[in-house]
Amino acid sequence: MELRSADTKGFHNGQEIPLVGLGVWKMADEREAVEAIQIAVDAGYRAIDTAKVYENEEFVGRAIREVDVPRETLTITTKLWNADHGYDETLRAFETSMKKLQLDYLDLYLIHWPVGSYKDSWRAMERLYNEGLVKSIGVSNFHQHHLENLFTTANEKPVIDQIEMHPLLSQKPLRSYLESQDIVHEAWSPLAKGGELLNNPVLKSIAEARDLTVAQVILRWHLNNGSVIIPKSVTPERIRSNIDLFDFDLSATDMEQIDALNEDKRTGSDPDSEEFLAREWK
Repeated sequence: MELRSADTKGFHNGQEIPLVGLGVWKMADEREAVEAIQIAVDAGYRAIDTAKVYENEEFVGRAIREVDVPRETLTITTKLWNADHGYDETLRAFETSMKKLQLDYLDLYLIHWPVGSYKDSWRAMERLYNEGLVKSIGVSNFHQHHLENLFTTANEKPVIDQIEMHPLLSQKPLRSYLESQDIVHEAWSPLAKGGELLNNPVLKSIAEARDLTVAQVILRWHLNNGSVIIPKSVTPERIRSNIDLFDFDLSATDMEQIDALNEDKRTGSDPDSEEFLAREWK
């Protein structure tokens, strides 16, 4: 599959998103976060993904103001947290996030998890979209049944569903459904948590044969599957190598071997689990 670093994924509303973005989850140190974003932008990244619950929207806003590229070339995502569901609550949460980011508009606003009154939250997000404060609206961690429930009252369809996805959790059925609905699938934790995949012998063999890192092999697998990815790192060489994915490809055999690693194994929460549903959000 021929891809270029400048390629984007189109949304059904006419907007688009870069194929590779920088995730900033757990970047709690301001200097570290700003430097990571600056290094990423210098390396060619044009998408930054944050969230209220990451508690670093201010850092992202500062980095956006300091990087040497025009604001309009960047795609900035933040997310509505679980404690802020509801129509009025969503509008207030959005205003707070925008003050922290110090932006005039947001490129992509997502419902972080399908909990509580997310249908009321979606109505508020539709208002933000219709008023031009947000270019696109979407969801995160929604299963098919969550989306089908949302569709019963929604006037706008989400442009994207950001889901946990990696070779141990390939999400093929959900990806197929999203594609049938013209909704982009975006992988959070594309390398999985805990480093288990980085020592996988199948992936190491594919990487060694091409003089690549295991992370590059996994990330290219995502791109070949049509996904958008947001790998997270604060290490300069990893930030650069995580977007250096466009001068090689994986063979059909490589893809089949990686597909075969799927165990439907999550390293994050399942929004349908009893443990998750029983949590109280703050």
